[in-house]
Amino acid sequence: MENRNETFKTENPAETQALGERLGKTLKQGDVIALIGDLGTGKTCLTQGIARGVGIAPGEVVNSPSYILINEYKGTLPIYHIDLYRLENSEEIAELGLSEYIEGDGICIIEWAERMTDALPDTCIQIHITLGDANVSHGSKTREPISQIPEDENIRHIEIQHPISR
Repeated sequence: MENRNETFKTENPAETQALGERLGKTLKQGDVIALIGDLGTGKTCLTQGIARGVGIAPGEVVNSPSYILINEYKGTLPIYHIDLYRLENSEEIAELGLSEYIEGDGICIIEWAERMTDALPDTCIQIHITLGDANVSHGSKTREPISQIPEDENIRHIEIQHPISR
């Protein structure tokens, strides 16, 4: 399956959330979002915006589910926010029974999704988030080095890969 890639640069958390909100407004039942990026790159910040775009209640807080693994939110569609950061291996991930969420009636957002790439559906929207330099090419699986000192600690480069069916 081919991908259509879009690249964005956000300069602060509000811009990252606004990008997520725009994306959230385009999502539909059964969509799976795979968030890929190092610790502190803004995966949860982007998820907060996506949740707003999907219509989460204004007062509801979206937090990283690092310790509890899965948070569920009520939007116009259910939102399943999964964080695989604390899981060590594919066996632990398999024990979670994520297929219920991935194939469920809502929108599934998975942080640290690179830990389960073989189990992601072909229709998954992959979002790569990096700090600093945007010299990254995920489509070809090659990465040029990212500078050790980001141009600004708040700048995020976000590449969204939308699957295109032939």
